[in-house]
Amino acid sequence: MAQISFKVDPTFYPSAKSATKAPPESLAYVAGIHANGEKPDFVGVIDVDPSSPTYSKLISKVELPYKGDELHHFGWNACSSVLCPNGKPNLERRYLIVPGLRSSRIYVIDTKLDPKNPKLVKVIQPKEVVEASGYTRLHTVHCGPDAIFISALGNSEGEGPGGILVLDHYTLEVLGRWEVDRGDQYFSYDFWWPT
Repeated sequence: MAQISFKVDPTFYPSAKSATKAPPESLAYVAGIHANGEKPDFVGVIDVDPSSPTYSKLISKVELPYKGDELHHFGWNACSSVLCPNGKPNLERRYLIVPGLRSSRIYVIDTKLDPKNPKLVKVIQPKEVVEASGYTRLHTVHCGPDAIFISALGNSEGEGPGGILVLDHYTLEVLGRWEVDRGDQYFSYDFWWPT
């Protein structure tokens, strides 16, 4: 019988206290937004290692193919939350999930092979997002124990109420809506789940 290996990503920590002992990050991924929409936005890579000769410099960019996205609160495909009960500890922190607030497009950027020069590997078009979830105006990404969660400020027409959509950890496909009852929250601006 084949054995399944569950190697836990070393950047995952079982507690906040243990995470404080982690080495500091050496790179920061930041949104570069062209507010006038005349050029596509980009994700920049900043060297944040104080001992590096390129410290505090923009060392590369992931140029995106579409104009007018208005990149917003992006995040990782996986994080320490996968260590929760019913989580998926065999995942690794590899992909940046980057939503466009204005476009409702989702970019997937692979940082594993060359963290200083990440690559765009997937684009989820707004039509796919709307067809699977009924939501638009994508705002904030959170990696969760059983899926990737993205808050959406708008319904399929770009008006409220919004909600939460989920992406599959492995295929990075939109699975649909997360909530059964959104309560009285209209825009789903912020969200969390108990662990």
